[in-house]
Amino acid sequence: MPPLGLYIHWPFCPSKCPYCDFNSHVREGVDQKRWQEALLTELTHAAHETQDRTLTTIFFGGGTPSLMAPETVDALITKAKSLFPHDPNLEITLEANPGTLTSEKCTAFRAAGVNRLSMGVQSFDETALTFLGRRHSVKQALDAINMAALTFPRFSFDLIYARPDQTEATWRQELSQALSYAKGHLSLYQLTIEPQTAFATRLARGETMTLAPDPAATLYEVTEEIMQNAGLPSYEVSNYAALGQECRHNLLYWNFEDYIGIGPGAHGRITQKNMKYMTYRHKAPETWLEAVERQGHALELKQSLTPQERLQEVTLMGLRLTQGLSLQRLREETGLTPQDAYPGLDVLKRESLIRATPSHLVVTPEGRLRLNALISFLLSHIAPP
Repeated sequence: MPPLGLYIHWPFCPSKCPYCDFNSHVREGVDQKRWQEALLTELTHAAHETQDRTLTTIFFGGGTPSLMAPETVDALITKAKSLFPHDPNLEITLEANPGTLTSEKCTAFRAAGVNRLSMGVQSFDETALTFLGRRHSVKQALDAINMAALTFPRFSFDLIYARPDQTEATWRQELSQALSYAKGHLSLYQLTIEPQTAFATRLARGETMTLAPDPAATLYEVTEEIMQNAGLPSYEVSNYAALGQECRHNLLYWNFEDYIGIGPGAHGRITQKNMKYMTYRHKAPETWLEAVERQGHALELKQSLTPQERLQEVTLMGLRLTQGLSLQRLREETGLTPQDAYPGLDVLKRESLIRATPSHLVVTPEGRLRLNALISFLLSHIAPP
C-alpha cells in the first residue's frame, strides 16, 4: 500500500510572529487534558476510513507543539500506533520553538516516541530575532540545538533569510554558523510577505520588509552553493539534507501522497476507491473543540478533487522537489502525459527553465530562481478538464 502520514495540529503559540500566516493563536491558558481527549477522539474517528493503510510518519505541527504536555504527545502516539499498522521506522517529528524547550521536556518528548525535532530558530542574530518577532534569544536557540543533539537521533532547524539590509557576507557568516551546529538537515526560507500578517500591514505603510528581488536571488544562489559544498544539497526549494536525512513526512506532501490531518484547521488528502479527497477541519480552536466534543470530530469539509484540481496540486507540489515531478505520479493522478497535461511545457523547455528526464520533469537552476512564476505559467496553460 502507498504510505500514509498523520498530521496533528496544535494551534497555540506564546505570541504571533509578524510574518506568520499559519493557524496559530495566543491564549492565556489551555486545558491540556481537554485538548488531549479531543485530539484522541478526532484521531479515532479519522482512522476509521484508513485503518488498512500503513502509517509511515507522524508530524506535530502548529502553532507551537512544544507547548503540548508531553503526556498528550505520548497519548497520541500510543493511540496512533494502536489504530494503524505502522512502519517499524515510523518517523515522528515535533516542531518546537527554542524558548519553550527544557532538558526535561526534550527527554519526555523522546520517551513518548518523538525521534525527530524541528526547531524554529530563524536567526543567530539578536537584531534579526527582534525584527522577526521571535521571543527567544540566540543563547536560547543554541541551548535548544544542544539539547536536541543530545536527545534526539534526528533534528533540524529553520532559518529565514533575505531580510531587509541583509548582505551576502552576513548571510554567509550566519549560514556557516548554522552548519557548525546542523546534523543532517536545515530548512532555509526566503522571507516572504503573506497577506493579512503584521508584516503585510507594515509593507502597505511603505516600510521595506524584504530584500529586493535581485539581492534575494543572489542569496538563494549563495545558499545553494554553500549547502551543496557542505554535503547537504537541496531536495526541495527550501530544504537541504544529507542523503537519507530528508523529512519523510514533508515528502508525502510534495509527492502528493496521502495524509490524515487532525486538529484545528488541519487539511488532509485521502485516496479512496481511486478518488482523491481533501479534508478540512474547523479552523477556530474553540469551534473545533466544541465540534469534537459534540459529534466526535470537527470535519468541516470532505470533497473529491476534480481531475483539474489533482493536476494542479501534483504540479504545484512536485515541481518544488529538486528531483522534479514524477511522471509516474502524474500518470497515476491524472492519466496524462506531460505533453498532454501542459500545453505550455515546450515554451519552458526552450527557455531552459525546465527539462524532462525519462522519469521526471525537473526545474533547472535557472528555473528555480523563478519558480513561482514558472509554476504560475504552467498552471495557466494546463490541459482543460
